[in-house]
Amino acid sequence: MIARILLGSVASLAVLAPALADEVNVYSHRQPELVQPLFDAFTAETGIAVNVAFVDKGMVERLQAEGARSPADLVMTVDIARLAQVVDAGVTQAVASPVLEAAIPAEFRDPAGHWFGLTSRARIVYASKDRVAEGDVTSYEDLADPKWQGRICTRSFTSDYNVALTAAYLAHHGDAATRIWLEGLKANLAKKPDGNDRSQVKSIWAGECDISLGNTYYMGQMLADPEQKAWADSVRILFPVFEGDGTHLNISGVAMTAAAPNKDAALKLMEFLASDAAQAIYAETNNEFPIKPSVARSELVASWGEFSPDSLNLTEVAKLRPAALKLIEEVNFDG
Repeated sequence: MIARILLGSVASLAVLAPALADEVNVYSHRQPELVQPLFDAFTAETGIAVNVAFVDKGMVERLQAEGARSPADLVMTVDIARLAQVVDAGVTQAVASPVLEAAIPAEFRDPAGHWFGLTSRARIVYASKDRVAEGDVTSYEDLADPKWQGRICTRSFTSDYNVALTAAYLAHHGDAATRIWLEGLKANLAKKPDGNDRSQVKSIWAGECDISLGNTYYMGQMLADPEQKAWADSVRILFPVFEGDGTHLNISGVAMTAAAPNKDAALKLMEFLASDAAQAIYAETNNEFPIKPSVARSELVASWGEFSPDSLNLTEVAKLRPAALKLIEEVNFDG
C-alpha cells in the first residue's frame, strides 16, 4: 500500500479520519518531499500505510480542538522549540521504547519520553571564499567582534533557528553577556534582517555581506538547485563553537499524540525512523546528520568537515527560549 500525502489547509486534516488498524496518521511540519521516501520504505517493509497531512501552522491549536477525537498518531516537526510547544500544550504522550532509547543519544530525546530527535543540523557560518579566510570565524562569540562591522547578513533573529541559538548562548553565558553579544552582532549587520538562510548566501554571492548564519542542510539544497548553485559555490562552511564547548545543533523530531488511535503502528513507525535504514535515507535525501551515531553521513555532508557538537542538552535550550526571545526583542535586533 503506497503512503498517501494529503496536502492543503489545516481544514483538510479531517480527511485522515477514520483511521484503520493498518495505518498511521501523521501531522507534519516537514515538507512532504523530505519525508515521503521514509514512509514509502516503512510501508514496503511493514505493509502499514502512512497518511500525511502537511501542517505549516496551527498544529497545536488543531490538536487541542480535536482532543480525544484526533485522527493523528504522530507529529513530526523541526526545531526543539516546536517540539517543546506540542509537549507543553499537553497534546502528546510519553513513549517507553528500548529501541528508541538505544538508538537516540540522551541529549536528543526528552527525558520523559515525549519527543525523540530524528536528525540533527548544525547552525554554522556561511563565509565568502574570496573575502573570508578559513580561520577567521572560530566561535559564535566572534560574531560580535567589531572587525565584522557591516559584513554580516542574517534572517530575522526571532526565527526559530536563531532563537534556539540565542537560547544556547544564554545557557552558556548568562543574561548580561547574551545581551552584549546580541547588541554587538546587530551592530555588525550589513543590512536589516530579512529572507531565509539561503537568501543570506545569495547576499554573500552578490557582495552585500561576507558571512551569514545558516543551517548546514541548506548547502545541499542550494547545490541541487541550478539557480542557486552559484550562491553555494561562492561560500564555504565554517563550524563556529561556543567558547569552551562545541557547535550548536538543532533537530527534527517526532512525538506521539495523546489521542493516537493507532498507537502500536505509530510506535513501529517511530522505531523505524530511528533504524539504520531510515537514518541512511535521511542522510542521503535531506543532507542532515543522522541522529544515530553508528550511521554515516552522506558523502556530500561529510565533505563539509568534522566538528564537535555542543554538549548542551536541547531540553535546556527549549526551556530558555522565552528568555532568549525577550532579549532579542529588547535589543530590537530586527529593527
